[in-house]
Amino acid sequence: MTSMDISANLLNQIKKIKSLAEAGLVYNQENYDAERYEELRAISLEMMSILTDVKVEQLQDFFVPETDYPTPKVDVRGLILNENKQVLLVKETVDDKWTLPGGWAEIGLTPKENVLKEIEEETGFKAEVIRLLAVLDKREYPHPPQTHYVYKLCFLCKIQEGSFDPNFDIGGVDWFDMNKLPELSPDRILEEQLVKLVKIAREDNPVYFD
Repeated sequence: MTSMDISANLLNQIKKIKSLAEAGLVYNQENYDAERYEELRAISLEMMSILTDVKVEQLQDFFVPETDYPTPKVDVRGLILNENKQVLLVKETVDDKWTLPGGWAEIGLTPKENVLKEIEEETGFKAEVIRLLAVLDKREYPHPPQTHYVYKLCFLCKIQEGSFDPNFDIGGVDWFDMNKLPELSPDRILEEQLVKLVKIAREDNPVYFD
């Protein structure tokens, strides 16, 4: 096992401790228990700080205290292919690397509405959702360690109208051959995931889920 694998596994265990502590804080009835859960949460943030190289103070600001049972965050992504079998990718300004259009799902929107909103905002295109391709658990893939536990909902989409018009978060939009992919943003999409999604779409395979 590599040091990266060890770090990723350890981070997942820390997330579990944090989640259990926050669930205890939501449901506990005694102040004595609350103190123990607060201590567990503090320890989990300190451990997370060591692994992610982010200050505890920043993590405390980043994580809003849970008021209900903690659950995974949801990321939505749209796979769009053209008649030349090329895939539509967007370039993130954060790391100057490429990914499928998408982002965090917003409360109040359906999964379909979320991915269509992200596609239009990031590319300028209005699209339609054809079907769900996959539900991926980021823990199952070699993404860089991160603080949240994330599920990825990946949809096959089709452009209806519009033209390239990326927003301020996006540095470019373009079509790519699958055998000539640009450098992908590893926190958002991995080549093995992209290959899996394209295969499901082209062969009309059933929905994949981890």
